[in-house]
Amino acid sequence: MGSGSGGDGDNEVMHAGDGAAGVLTLAAVPIGRVDDAPARLATELESADIIAAEDTRRLRRLAAELEVPLGGRVVSYYDVIETKRATELVAELQAGRNVLVVTDAGMPGISDPGYRLVAAAAAAGIRVTAVPGPSAVTTALAVSGLPTDRFCFEGFPPRKPGERARRFAELADDTRTQVFFESPRRLASTLQELTDSHGADRAAVVCRELTKVHEEIRRGTLAELASWADPRNPAHPPGAPGSGGVRGEITLVVAGLDRAVAKAAARDAARAARRAARHVARHGDPAAEIVPGQPAPG
Repeated sequence: MGSGSGGDGDNEVMHAGDGAAGVLTLAAVPIGRVDDAPARLATELESADIIAAEDTRRLRRLAAELEVPLGGRVVSYYDVIETKRATELVAELQAGRNVLVVTDAGMPGISDPGYRLVAAAAAAGIRVTAVPGPSAVTTALAVSGLPTDRFCFEGFPPRKPGERARRFAELADDTRTQVFFESPRRLASTLQELTDSHGADRAAVVCRELTKVHEEIRRGTLAELASWADPRNPAHPPGAPGSGGVRGEITLVVAGLDRAVAKAAARDAARAARRAARHVARHGDPAAEIVPGQPAPG
């Protein structure tokens, strides 16, 4: 998606000590292959005053693979300390230091730390920009073969059974393609629960280890994929107990409710509503005849 640019001032890089606030930059990092790194990533890693990383060890490995020296101070920025660290980083930005945020893979803020810092920086009037690049969400959607014109990203499904069941029930009638992240340990149960909520014949795609050496794109119905993901399936290599059968990073893409089916259901509901309205017009509303303290008629 293209965007226009302003004058030279829009692209000016602010540095500590020049009296202006710093710039917060979110940088996408590879989801698998290091050579997928955006060209700008190396420049940002070398020039940032502070680099906030979800995993500082992974950041240093990435910098070594890119042969880029880290020019600024490296701090950890993961979910447990995200709120506290966001406050600290906004103070650094207000002092004129440029802050770069990277996560383990993909774009910060997409099921990874980043949202709270962006919100706090925006509220403080600090400029926020991004280095676009790899994303498991759009990569999985693009290769799935399912409709891409309208989709929703659901992140990781809720872990509590009741919350999961309610969320899947809400999504069952959604016509948009649905994209989830999921742990390989929970993939089989999630696919079975989606089979129960969405129907056994709903099309879906499991994307495993996207862009990596062992990348696998498996298409089928939810019922077929649930059977394939079952840890007891001999197709999976033996592993440690509780490995879940399927291994690696998982992105799941599920087809939305067929739009023709959704339209037919809406038509049926509209007809039922009209019949009910006609019945009320002819015979009155039985509920209106109920006298408080007396039982409703038969």
